[in-house]
Amino acid sequence: MVQLNLLISTGEVSGDLQGSLLVEALHAEAAERGLDLQIHALGGWRMQQAGAHLLADTTRLGAIGLWEALPLVLPTLRLQLGLRRWLRRTRLDGAVLIDYVGANVSLGVQLKHLNPKWPIVYYIAPQEWAFRLGNNATTRLVGFSDRILAIFPEEERFYREQGAAVEWVGHPLVDTVAGLPNRAEARRKLGLTDSSGLLLLLPASRRQEMHYLLPPLVEAAVRLQRRLPALKVIIPAGQQQFVEEIKEQIAASGLEATVLDAADTRRRDGSLYAAADLALTKSGTVNLELALQGVPQVVGYRLSCFTAWIARHVLHFSVPFVSPVNLVLGEALLPELLQNALTADAVERLGYELLVNPAARQRMLDGYHRLRQRLGEPGVTRRAARSILDLAQPVPPVSAVRP
Repeated sequence: MVQLNLLISTGEVSGDLQGSLLVEALHAEAAERGLDLQIHALGGWRMQQAGAHLLADTTRLGAIGLWEALPLVLPTLRLQLGLRRWLRRTRLDGAVLIDYVGANVSLGVQLKHLNPKWPIVYYIAPQEWAFRLGNNATTRLVGFSDRILAIFPEEERFYREQGAAVEWVGHPLVDTVAGLPNRAEARRKLGLTDSSGLLLLLPASRRQEMHYLLPPLVEAAVRLQRRLPALKVIIPAGQQQFVEEIKEQIAASGLEATVLDAADTRRRDGSLYAAADLALTKSGTVNLELALQGVPQVVGYRLSCFTAWIARHVLHFSVPFVSPVNLVLGEALLPELLQNALTADAVERLGYELLVNPAARQRMLDGYHRLRQRLGEPGVTRRAARSILDLAQPVPPVSAVRP
């Protein structure tokens, strides 16, 4: 039996989720091909449970912004040094880089330098098709990637124009919708009656988001609960380390809410979204998850004033929207409250409208239907797995290529 050794690198909670889906698909595809597949991963517990050998937990190393990333510099450098030593003594047959743009672009360059024969696949590339940095500068991933697996049609077009070998496989979240409980079943599992509304607060997978997003979202939830006393509130912890801080803020605010720890969140994940009437949430992959399950949402995001000023005035960062839902549709379907616009007053007003106005809810649900048509057909992760294994071949170790 031919043995293949792959490295998969990602970071943060959303990357770990996407990585776990890919790990499962790769193992299934390898079994059909009669391959003995070994996957080594930089990721989190989801990838480990899916069958990867976890080299390091990178789910806590995510930050957006210059100031916010400073505490992570030393841990990241230590991880990179350890990984480099590991790579020099390991036989790899290829690498898959998932999202996590800063660290993965650096890793991709290093991998090509260590062994040019290692095929590198970039899956869930940075959204350069949507944003511009400086004078339309792009990252270096086209130079080291042997194949880019695009998850959006516009992403495929953009990278093809940049000269990359690119394949559109669709968005992997499409595969997660099948098999989830329906609304009635999900509400029964959560003990919700017909008269109970369910509000989800989804503020954070990063430490900085806890600091900047949680307070206004909690205050807005307090006000919504006062106006709608039957409204139930659930807050799933993005990471276990956030649980106590969330509980302290809830206690201080007077909000009646259930805080789910990481383990309970995992057990109830599908039921939570299926049962929800509204989500107050950060910007990110979670917006697509909510949209695919038909949950109206209000999106907020805030960076430190320092980071926002640098992005605007020094880096000339420009993006029409921050939510991937709005980016894909090219329209402001989801209300986005950014920086100083993210206030409890604004979140309350928009959230209340979505809870009580059927026409407002239906407009958003109609937009979700258009979104779904642009995300591809089911079988995304198996298509990605086939493409990766088609490219991967047994490769000599680093020592045989470079002293």
